[in-house]
Amino acid sequence: MPELPDLEVFARNLQRRLKRKKLLDIRLLTDAVTKTSQKELANAVVGASVSAVYREGKELRFRFSNKNIIGIHLMLRGKFFWFEDKNTHSHTLLELKFSAGINLALTDYQHRAVITLNPKESTVPDALSKAVNEKFIASILQSRAAVKNILLDQHIIRGIGNAYADEILWDAAMSPFSAANQIPPAGAKALARSIRKVLQNAIKQVDKAEKGIIGGEIRDFLQIHNASKKNSPSGAAIVKKMTAGRPTYYTAEQQLYK
Repeated sequence: MPELPDLEVFARNLQRRLKRKKLLDIRLLTDAVTKTSQKELANAVVGASVSAVYREGKELRFRFSNKNIIGIHLMLRGKFFWFEDKNTHSHTLLELKFSAGINLALTDYQHRAVITLNPKESTVPDALSKAVNEKFIASILQSRAAVKNILLDQHIIRGIGNAYADEILWDAAMSPFSAANQIPPAGAKALARSIRKVLQNAIKQVDKAEKGIIGGEIRDFLQIHNASKKNSPSGAAIVKKMTAGRPTYYTAEQQLYK
């Protein structure tokens, strides 16, 4: 699943090519992924130009010159592709045709990617917003829930996925199984710092790994949540544990607060 750093780079690359391009046609090839009809989508955005493509949490948003917005959550397998005259990509959910011969397809063989017209704005802070500081982190560490579950809860903080939660917690030297309300103030400060540090570095790594990328995911550079690595950068053995159907990677270097 693409996570925040991937999506941030996708948004930048999509904007670079689509900004100020007029949408000439939009085709919704299935109604299983949106409550909005083909007609409603077309009426809302066809003829308008793209003013911005940006990331909101785990969603990509296309804002048009008439102020309408299309939000797309790629879920697990959603992927964007450019195409020229004819779209030959299988499992296409949505086609967008722009001026200057630029065309974009959204595919998902699981048909789980979600398309929303004018999505509601969230009051939950994005992981890279200035609001996610030491004070905010301390405020959300008030329950017995495992700290990793706090980071993954999109109703508390938006954008962090499974892989980067592991990377952040290793960087903060904190066990993912720590009880949130047992983490001291110094731990909250370290966690706030690591969220920004890990995510910003990952954005740079994804961008450097594949110029112009708009789909898929790049994970080779991850230090802990990486099945091909046996040890952390400091030499500790990496442990993998399945919890609630998802893998957690960690090491004995990380302090367990309980």
